[in-house]
Amino acid sequence: MTAGPDRTPLSRGFFDRPVLEVAPDLLGRILVRRAPDGPIEVRLTEVEAYAGLADPGSHAYRGRTERNAVMFGPPGHAYVYFTYGMWHCLNLVCGPEGTPSGVLLRAAEVLHGHERAHERRPKARNDQELAKGPARLATALGVDRRLDGSDVCAGPDGPMEILTGRPVRPERVLSGPRTGVGGEGATHPWRFWIDGEPSVSPYRAHTPRRRNPTSRQVGT
Repeated sequence: MTAGPDRTPLSRGFFDRPVLEVAPDLLGRILVRRAPDGPIEVRLTEVEAYAGLADPGSHAYRGRTERNAVMFGPPGHAYVYFTYGMWHCLNLVCGPEGTPSGVLLRAAEVLHGHERAHERRPKARNDQELAKGPARLATALGVDRRLDGSDVCAGPDGPMEILTGRPVRPERVLSGPRTGVGGEGATHPWRFWIDGEPSVSPYRAHTPRRRNPTSRQVGT
């Protein structure tokens, strides 16, 4: 009989490491989202690493702003931003306080709470599409800017928590360029995903576009 996933919460020390260690190690972990209409649990299947001040693809590359302030704080907190004038994306801050690195949660498999996820994502054709992509994931979980700065290490009373789950075997973890990132960071192989998982989003290279005043890059 196969053992169930480990439901031990991840400690703050898990996140207090270099972003390129934390990002692939998040694969297979369980994110619990507690909302007034009931909980949803998802298994993380795709993430991207953003290395802050050393990474031109990061929101924190040019320094601290009101928008990205959470990234400069302690690890184990959620950084939620609004993008393209319509979507939210969920990230987890990691590394020592003052070093603004983070992991964008790109995709996940919904484990529990499918009905609530489908209510928030009525256009999803099946369960695999519910959280297939960062905006879809945040929408399915009911995540918006009100959760920016949430402590995912605060315990069962918090709105979100990350559980140990079932870590993925190293041979199943693949990596490649980040989706939609151009310029100097375009070729960094900092996107990590579980091989063969149907919830993983398709890769799209950066496409230059005319900038809209309300647009925002997808990344941290």
